[in-house]
Amino acid sequence: MLRILAVLLLALLALPAQANEFKLATWNIAWLTLRQAGDPDLPRAMTFRSPADYEALARYARQLDADVIALQEVDGPEAAARVFDPATYAFFFARENDVQRTGFAVRKTLRATQNEDLDRLDLRAGSRRSLRRGTDITVQAGAARIRLLSIHLNAGCMSGPIDRPDPECETLHRQSEILSGWIVARQRERMPFAVLGDFNRRLTGPNPNEDMMRALAGPEIPLVRTTEGRSNPCWSDARGGRPFIDHILLGGGAERWWQRDSLRVLVYAERDGAMRERLSDHCPVSIRLAPPG
Repeated sequence: MLRILAVLLLALLALPAQANEFKLATWNIAWLTLRQAGDPDLPRAMTFRSPADYEALARYARQLDADVIALQEVDGPEAAARVFDPATYAFFFARENDVQRTGFAVRKTLRATQNEDLDRLDLRAGSRRSLRRGTDITVQAGAARIRLLSIHLNAGCMSGPIDRPDPECETLHRQSEILSGWIVARQRERMPFAVLGDFNRRLTGPNPNEDMMRALAGPEIPLVRTTEGRSNPCWSDARGGRPFIDHILLGGGAERWWQRDSLRVLVYAERDGAMRERLSDHCPVSIRLAPPG
């Protein structure tokens, strides 16, 4: 009897930490839009999803079962609701009309508020090929708060020196400086934070040769890349996984919440290459955080 009581007591003592733990994910769902063929803002060769495709994406969203999902390339709440159950999730999107918007799906059991967009990331605002704003929210997890920024950065500078004289790298470098300002502000506030999404960049963690990481934080701000040392199995072939370009960066104390063995990639069961267009060329990437209190 005493042994049973001891086991129950240990279980009760463990409940607060478990209750605060939540799953954080990022997912670029590749042109998820309800707009129709012929829309001038859509690519001419775009593959439009069938009802079965939306059902498959919704199944993967249920399998992911994350509490907070940073979204990229999603055309607002109505499109998100085709994948995530609107009875379960609240949606927060950048306040713009572009098709490829960043945003969040947040489980309604969590309290979340939307902050001002990081609109300066869109260095081509108003142009047909504009870039994407960052969506900025604050989530209350138990007694702790965390600031989250969903981003989708400029493509075309996957690796190599970020400050080389190349238009795409110059754009990414400028975006990195803007992101650095956001990170420094959170650090000064002593606010735990995560920057997550599609960086369009193969980061190499604390390696001093990765100048984008230096541009984001420098040596004075601890910034943890949760994908460090891992390869991405999404749509892998016989050659194995690829370097991540979807990342989750933690700082401001949130790096201490990270459950170190929790990095996961939800790989699609479909292997037909044509399904990359119908599902997404990106897979959901997730971690678990356990805030104190």
